[in-house]
Amino acid sequence: MDLETIRNDTPGVDHVVHLAACGAALMPRQVVSAVADHLALEAEIGGYEAHASREEELDGVYDAIAAMVNARRTEIAILQSASAAWCSAFYSLPFRPGDRVLTCEAEYAANYVALLQRARRDGIRIDVVPSDASGQIDTAALEEMIDDRVVLIAITWIPTNGGLVNPAEAVGGIARRHRILYLLDACQAVGQMPVDVRQIGCDFLAATGRKFLRGPRGTGFLYVREALLDYLEPAMIDHFAAPWVATDRYELRPDARRFEMWESSYALRAGLGAAARYAMDVGLEAIRSRSWQLAAALRERLSALPGVRVMDIGDTRCAIVSFSIDGHDRPRETVRRLRAEGIAIGATDPPTTRLDAERRNLPVMFRAAPHYYNTEAELDRLTDAIAALR
Repeated sequence: MDLETIRNDTPGVDHVVHLAACGAALMPRQVVSAVADHLALEAEIGGYEAHASREEELDGVYDAIAAMVNARRTEIAILQSASAAWCSAFYSLPFRPGDRVLTCEAEYAANYVALLQRARRDGIRIDVVPSDASGQIDTAALEEMIDDRVVLIAITWIPTNGGLVNPAEAVGGIARRHRILYLLDACQAVGQMPVDVRQIGCDFLAATGRKFLRGPRGTGFLYVREALLDYLEPAMIDHFAAPWVATDRYELRPDARRFEMWESSYALRAGLGAAARYAMDVGLEAIRSRSWQLAAALRERLSALPGVRVMDIGDTRCAIVSFSIDGHDRPRETVRRLRAEGIAIGATDPPTTRLDAERRNLPVMFRAAPHYYNTEAELDRLTDAIAALR
C-alpha cells in the first residue's frame, strides 16, 4: 500500500485527524472530482443532457459495485442509503401472520424498528438469537431456533459499535441449508474488508457509500440474488421500476433496478462509482489488514490510559473501537472538544443498538474508527488528547 499517495489523494488529512470512518470517511479527491465534475456539467448543459452525455460512464457504476461484491450487474440497485436499501428488500417480502424473523442482539435501530412495524402491522414474530461468549451471534443457537415458520434471517454483519464482526458466512451456510431467506446489513463492512456475496450466501445485502467505502453521503446500494427477482415486488414503484405497458398493466423490470426510482443524483452516483473503483485499486484485503491493525494498536493505547475502558467484543474485531472514559458521561461534549483540537471521533447512544446495550448495560460511548489512510502518529494524537482530558 502506497500510503503517501493515498494521503496525497485525501485532502482532509491536511486539516483533521479523522478517525470516524464508521460515520462518514474522508473522500479521496477522485470521488470529489467525480461528483463536482458532473455537477459542473449539469450547470453548463442541463441535468438531463449531462446524464445523456455520460450515460455509458454512469451505467458502468453498476459494473464497479458488482465487481466489488462479486455479483452480477443485474443484481445491483443504487439507492440513497443503506437503510433505504435494507428497507427496500425487507418491505418487498410478503409476510403472513405467524411468520418468524430471526435477528441478532447487535441489530441496528433502523432495521429493528422496521421489524417492529411489520410485527404490529403484519403479525410477524421477531426472535432474537443470543450471542455466544465472545459476543457474536451464536450460530449453534441460530440453527436450533429454526423451524418451518422461520422465513427470514436478518442480521447486521458489523454493528455501529463494539468492534464486532459477526460470522456472516456461517449464518449464510445455515440459511442455505434450511432454504431460508437471508438479509445482511453490510453498511460498516463494504469498503473496510472484502465482501463476496456468493461466498457469504446472502440473498440480500445492503450497504452505504459514505462510511468505509469513502463515497459521498446520500449513496448506497442493494444486492438482490438474481433467482429471487421474479418473486419480489417492491413496496413502492414508479414507471422506471415498472414500465407502464398498457392502460391497465405495468411490468416490473427484470433486474434489481426495480427497487430504484426514476429520479436520483447522478453526480453522487458518479462519486459512488469512483469510490468503488478506488477501493478495488487499493485492494480490499490490504485495506482490511491496515485498518484492523490500526484499530488493534488504538485499543492497546487506549487500554493503557487510566480510566479508559475499551468496550469491544467478538472473536474477530474490526476497525471500530468503542470506549468509555471515567468522568466523561457526556461524550458528545467531549467529542466537540476534541473536534476543536482537530481530532474527529464520534459517540454512540445505547438506543442505536438497544438489545446489545441493555444486555451489556452500556453507557453512551466514544467511537473511533481508523481507516487505511490514517497513521500511527494520528493514533498518538488522539491518545495524548484523551490523556490530557483528565
